[in-house]
Formats: sequence, C-alpha cells, structure tokens
Amino acid sequence: MKRKKILFVCTGNTCRSPMAEAILRDKIKKNKIKWWDVASCGIQAEEGGTISPNSKTVLKEIGVSVEKFASKQLTQKRISASVLVVCMTANQKQLLEDCGNIICIRDICGYDVPDPYGGDLDAYRCAREAIVRACDLIIKNFIKQYKD
Repeated sequence: MKRKKILFVCTGNTCRSPMAEAILRDKIKKNKIKWWDVASCGIQAEEGGTISPNSKTVLKEIGVSVEKFASKQLTQKRISASVLVVCMTANQKQLLEDCGNIICIRDICGYDVPDPYGGDLDAYRCAREAIVRACDLIIKNFIKQYKD
C-alpha cells in the first residue's frame, strides 16, 4: 500500500508546522496507524533552518521529541504529493486555495493557531494545545475515515 502524506503549512516552518508535524507523527505512531506520513513546510521558510527552541521545549513537555528537523520551503510539488495540506490560519489557506487539497485548522476546529513566534513559553504552549486538539480531530475525522 502506498504511503499517504499530510503536509502542515505555516509561515516560516520553525514554530507551528514543525510542532504539528511532530505531534501528529507521535499520535500516528501511538495509534499504530500505518501508511501515513507527516511533513511540514513554510510559505516563507528558509531551507534548512531549525525548529525554534521554544517549540522544542513545549513539545518535550508532552513527551514529543524532534530529531533531525530542517525547515523546508512550500512548493507545488510538496502540495501535490500530499493527500491533505493543513494551514495554520485561514489567511494562509486563502493564499494557497488554488494549489490543491488545502484546508486550515479553522476548518477542522473552528479556530486559527496563533503564531507564537517571538513570544514566551506560554504563547508556544497555547499554540501547542491548539495543534494537539486539531491533530486528534485529523486522526478521528480524516485519517480513520480516509478511503482511497
């Protein structure tokens, strides 16, 4: 069976989308879900950048580790290779709506994920919790319901 990919998108691919990638990957593994992979990239990402230290810290608080992360620029090829592309905000979705199967966290949960960039650990925790809830719903309402 061919692997299916979910792609998370944010602005710089250093805070929100890497957290979403790590959280969903962890949940997929813990739920023993096969054939799904997760990636992330940014609309204005610098290729090869690192995950923000605060993102790494708040992920560690919930037992999710991030090894070998490098930021990636969003491309049409990455969008086309993904079954689902999930933006952190409705504005990001609007920018990309002509590119393929694009949704945003607001479509899933009713809210945007606030950008914690430059904020304190509480700002990152707030974003993390919004992402955790969204990932639970992605597993329940998309991955487990998905039919080829």
